[in-house]
Amino acid sequence: MDWLDQINWNEDGLVPAIAQDHQTGRILMMAWMNREALALTAAENRAIYWSRSRGKLWRKGEESGHVQHLHELRLDCDADVVVLMVEQIGGIACHTGRESCFYRVFDDGDWKTVEPVLKDPHAIYAEHKHD
Repeated sequence: MDWLDQINWNEDGLVPAIAQDHQTGRILMMAWMNREALALTAAENRAIYWSRSRGKLWRKGEESGHVQHLHELRLDCDADVVVLMVEQIGGIACHTGRESCFYRVFDDGDWKTVEPVLKDPHAIYAEHKHD
């Protein structure tokens, strides 16, 4: 059986993919992968996701320069979530310019931002415009 056939894809043909720093264990982000994205991620040793909003493959870092190099790929016990152990180039995974997309903490009935912007998102994306 093909390794991709062992995954329990959801009704849209997607699987949640969690990117985790391979050295610190920090969860950096969560995105979706379709069969092609996961196959290409394994083949190219870099994170490639499926953008639901754009309806196309999204090579992490193609616009920001913040590529995720794959160190290890893991599948959970129910075969319906994958974890990518990655090296996050530039130390920024979030489009807001933060290390992680999980920068808000629930505190006293509200979501509090607890992590700084490391680089202005406008500067990140301006540097990597393909004109």
